[in-house]
Amino acid sequence: MSDDHERRRGARVRMTGKERREQLLTIARKLFADRGFEATSIEEIATRASVSKPVVYEHFGGKEGLYAVVVDREMRHLLDSITNALTGGHPRILLEQAALALLTYIEDETDGFRILIRDSPVATSAGTFSSLISDIASQAEYILAAEFKSRGYESKLAGLYSQALVGMVALTGQWWLDARKPNKEDVAAHLVNLAWNGLSNLEAKPRIRGKES
Repeated sequence: MSDDHERRRGARVRMTGKERREQLLTIARKLFADRGFEATSIEEIATRASVSKPVVYEHFGGKEGLYAVVVDREMRHLLDSITNALTGGHPRILLEQAALALLTYIEDETDGFRILIRDSPVATSAGTFSSLISDIASQAEYILAAEFKSRGYESKLAGLYSQALVGMVALTGQWWLDARKPNKEDVAAHLVNLAWNGLSNLEAKPRIRGKES
């Protein structure tokens, strides 16, 4: 047995189970972001980690299990980032904070966001990106409900508007993932400009104008 092989074998032995799991997750996250689920193989993940394929199976049960853990982590990270950013008291400030938090996540965790916006081929405990957006919208709903009530609008429609607002920010974020211009502060400012100035002049009972002709 060669000295080089012994050194590689020794390095594997020195890594704890927790460290090995984190190493595999880091490698898989990068590959899933670059290539997607189907084009990523357990063999390549194992090769990059300098382990055998059974080691990957031992930790995650297979590629689906590994992918599910990667996605669940990203979902929690993004949701926590946005939730923790919501510290303002005024609805407009909260909207600014939410938009900036998403754009900052895209900027800092580009690989993670690329994974989230792909169609998930396996079930994960956190669901899909669309379900994550719904979770964020639910948190925004109570803010809008209070705003609607203070203006004499139907507060039961707050859920519809929160989905629309959060969806607008999320879709713009997907576009900005590759565009990266203008900068995230300007993007957030324009999003809030559209959303807030629209909200500030809401009609109490909007109608589709074309049906009146």
